[in-house]
Amino acid sequence: MEKENLYKVLGVSKGASQDDLRKAYRKLARKYHPDANPEDPQAEGRFKEIQQAYEVLSNPEKRREYDQGPREYFGGASSAGGRRPGSTGRADGSDGDFSDLFGGFGDIFGRSTGNRSAARKGQDVTVSVNLKFEDALHGVTTRVSAPVEEVCGDCRGTGAAPGTAPRTCPDCGGRGMKSQDQGFFAFSGPCSRCGGNGTVVEKPCPACAGKGRVRRTRQVTVKIPAGAREGTRIRLPGRGGAGAKGGPAGDLYVVTRVAEHPVFERRGDDFVAEVPVSFVEAALGSEIEVPRPQGGTVKLRLSAGTQNGKQLKVRGAGAPRTRGEGVGDLIVKVRVAVPEKLNRREKEILEAFADERDEDVRGTLFKKAGL
Repeated sequence: MEKENLYKVLGVSKGASQDDLRKAYRKLARKYHPDANPEDPQAEGRFKEIQQAYEVLSNPEKRREYDQGPREYFGGASSAGGRRPGSTGRADGSDGDFSDLFGGFGDIFGRSTGNRSAARKGQDVTVSVNLKFEDALHGVTTRVSAPVEEVCGDCRGTGAAPGTAPRTCPDCGGRGMKSQDQGFFAFSGPCSRCGGNGTVVEKPCPACAGKGRVRRTRQVTVKIPAGAREGTRIRLPGRGGAGAKGGPAGDLYVVTRVAEHPVFERRGDDFVAEVPVSFVEAALGSEIEVPRPQGGTVKLRLSAGTQNGKQLKVRGAGAPRTRGEGVGDLIVKVRVAVPEKLNRREKEILEAFADERDEDVRGTLFKKAGL
């Protein structure tokens, strides 16, 4: 290849600093690593080019030789001095992998390739709790059942039968990882003998089957804040699954499920209630009594000529805001109720009303029907 191609492979200029080279390599390695592109057969070849370009340009001596004249660094002789094709030279000229640039390639793609025998946080657990409308509005302290993993009491989390202990894995020496060569590059993976734990259990604990943890249902007290709504998520730190190798316990998340109310509909921190009023009340104006979500009632004044669907607001009669101070409002939506049946006297009164307003009700109906 032309000498300019090494710089082009990394997307940098010929005068790029070591820091620029490192940043470019990290970015491209993440993008083209085979593990990140399982369905792209071209990714592995591209990754190899990127890796070899970096191993040459990151070494000052190799880079100087490369800049002095054209070399065949891809698939041919290189100034690396007879290095075996499967190795990946570092900046100091030694063979090895590049995982130290990232803390392990596995970290790039969402899995850990570090020593699995290190302490690890326990599993987070999510449960739901059913609440009455009133309990969610005012707040309540209740108990929930949480299925969590706890440290096995028989083996104290070691996974080994009582009277025995795990021993260091003979294959990886307790690291939990083993290096593997893959063509032009090398990477570290979990040890197949110990599963990445760094230790092996020859006689598993019968109580936990060697896992070191057992699943139990724990009763946990949780305080539901006033104003909790459907789907409110409450975090209880350290009440989840037990950690591994002395790591911290996970967290418990309690998600609220709130029963619906027959009158009030919740919209954010506000409540909406539809209140029926008669035609006379809406036309002449009146004082109506409206229930409050917190209990009791509040009186509202309807002005004469109130139309169907008009909304009135009662400030501070909504739900307490769980994030920040204050309380929402109660929105009262007026629904003018039309009587389904009228007696003779009521019909006469309405007909007289229509005559007074010079309204031909029958004629209007026929006009609307196109007759």
